[in-house]
Amino acid sequence: MRWWKIIGLAGAAGVAATGVAIARAERRRRAYTPEEIRTRLRERIADQPEGRRS
Repeated sequence: MRWWKIIGLAGAAGVAATGVAIARAERRRRAYTPEEIRTRLRERIADQPEGRRS
């Protein structure tokens, strides 16, 4: 019975850690201004080979 508690606590800690990582990534993503996003997208498009552009 004790092992199930340890496994359950480890699972809960894993879920919490995943949530923290997702929240941190979301904050980092939202920190860009719209102009920065446009600039980055244009750079990515310019770096693609001709056949991949649509």
